[in-house]
Amino acid sequence: MDAFDSNSTFLLNHSKPNDSVRPWTPFDGCEERPAGIFFDLTVQIFNVILGLPANVTVLWLILRKTGESSTSDIFIFNLAVMDGFFGCMVPLDIVNVFLLNNKDVWYAQKFAYGVKDMGGPLFLSCICLDRYVAVLHPITFTGLKDHKYRAACSVVVLAITLAYAIAKAIGRIENFEKIFTVSILTAFAFMLFCNISILWALKRSGPGKDEMHPMKKKAFKMVLSILAIIVFNYLPPVALFPFQQYYSVDVFKCYIQPFAFSFVNISSSTQPLLYLSRVENTKLCSSTRTKSMGS
Repeated sequence: MDAFDSNSTFLLNHSKPNDSVRPWTPFDGCEERPAGIFFDLTVQIFNVILGLPANVTVLWLILRKTGESSTSDIFIFNLAVMDGFFGCMVPLDIVNVFLLNNKDVWYAQKFAYGVKDMGGPLFLSCICLDRYVAVLHPITFTGLKDHKYRAACSVVVLAITLAYAIAKAIGRIENFEKIFTVSILTAFAFMLFCNISILWALKRSGPGKDEMHPMKKKAFKMVLSILAIIVFNYLPPVALFPFQQYYSVDVFKCYIQPFAFSFVNISSSTQPLLYLSRVENTKLCSSTRTKSMGS
C-alpha cells in the first residue's frame, strides 16, 4: 500500500494552489508529520527480512511439487510473485525517501504499490472462491478441476492488476482513488462471505472432527489462514473509512492512513508465512501417521 500517495487511500485529492511550485518530495505534504510514514517504512522492512525469503520459499515449494498440486496453487504462486516483487521494491522505497528524492524513481514505486493494492485482494478472492466452490458445490468443483480455468482467471486478474498499476503510476486520472476504494471494500465483503459460508458448511458437516471429509478438513485449514489474513491485514483500513471525516486532512493523511495501511503492506509477509506453516503441519502429520503405521 502506498503510504505517501493519496490515490491509494480513501482520501480525496486535497491539493493546494501553490503545490505546483513546491519542490517535489516523497513525503507528499507530510514533511512536518513524518512519524506515520516512518512507521510504515519500518513495518515494510519486515517484508524484506521475512516476507521476501518466505515468498521465494513458497515459489520453490510449488514449483518442485511432484504429485497432484492443489487447485489453489496457481493463485498462491501468483500472489507470492507479486508479494516478492513488492518486497524487492522496499529498499528502493527507503533509499528514495532518505537519499534520492527522485520523482522518476517514484513512478516505479507507484507501479509496485499499484500491483500490491489490486493484485493482493483479487488473488485472495480467487483462493476464497476456489475453496467456496470446493466445499459448497463439490459436483461443480469436480467439473472445474482442470487448471486451465484457474490459469484463465489468473490472466484476467493479472491484466486488471497491471492496468491499475500502470494507471496509478501515470497518475492524473480524475477520481482514481475511488477505484481502489470500491475494489478493497468489494473484495473484503466477498472474502468474508466466502469464508463465513465455508465455515458454516463445515460446521454443519458433523459434530466431531472425525466425521469431516478430508477435502473439507483441508479447506477448513486454508480458510482459517485466509480469514486471519483478511481480518488482520484488511480490516483496519476498512474500519477506519467511516471515521475519516472526524480527522483533519493532514492528520488522516500523515498519521491514520500510513498506520492503518501498514497492516495491508505486511500481508506480503503474513500470507507466505501462513502457507509455509500449513505445509510444515502437513509434513508433521504425514510423518506421525507413517511412524504409527510402522509400529
